[in-house]
Amino acid sequence: MSGHSKWATIKRQKARVDAARGKNFAQLSGAIIVAARSGLPDPTGNFQLRTAIEKAKAAGVPNDNIDRAIAKGAGTWGHEADKLEEIRYEGYGPGGVALIIEALTDNRNRTAADLRAIFNKRGGNLGETGCVSWMFAHKGVCIISGVVNEDALLEASLEGGADYYELFNDGGDLGAEIFTDTASLEKLCDWLRNANFNVTDSEWRWIPGNTIEVMDLDQGKQLLRVIESLEALDDIQNVTANFEISTELLTVLTT
Repeated sequence: MSGHSKWATIKRQKARVDAARGKNFAQLSGAIIVAARSGLPDPTGNFQLRTAIEKAKAAGVPNDNIDRAIAKGAGTWGHEADKLEEIRYEGYGPGGVALIIEALTDNRNRTAADLRAIFNKRGGNLGETGCVSWMFAHKGVCIISGVVNEDALLEASLEGGADYYELFNDGGDLGAEIFTDTASLEKLCDWLRNANFNVTDSEWRWIPGNTIEVMDLDQGKQLLRVIESLEALDDIQNVTANFEISTELLTVLTT
């Protein structure tokens, strides 16, 4: 929607603010643990792990922290690693906005209690597994930056196995997000790099099939407070929402 920011744009703008404040090392380390568990604990043969390590290094996470996270994911860091489990929570924020909350925790009761406390204080409610995920599709996303030759991008995207792409211009920050099925993300990113596109990031993302437009300033503030409170928990790896907001209102809320 012209003049409106979707969740991906909101996340990019929030990420710039988070970077200025200092990224949460625990969340970045958690992403490495998850990746090391999902495949080989060697980044050369595990695309998800390689991506997580690159993001951690870019944020300044020390190498010792990275090595420890890999060891935990591989199960070679004592019994502490055995207690960690990945859990997806789902619920509704203010105004009925759907939320998917991905966690890595050693105590699911504590994590659930922390989430409920935030919802009770900030608005919304924690639901059952599956209550909102049916509204989303899980996709691999490859992000490229800079001015894009759209004809060349279309050709490379089709050849690389992409489903579709979206151009973006976030206040002069130009680029595109190219979407594919989750298993084909590495192939797509490699294909785009070989086609001389500047691939700056890649991730697995929940894409909403429908969105709720937030038009009220107070509702926007309340919603972002809920999300920021959730993201501040060490156990939480990622929060996804299905709302849109005007670029003008988003600027007011994030400055």
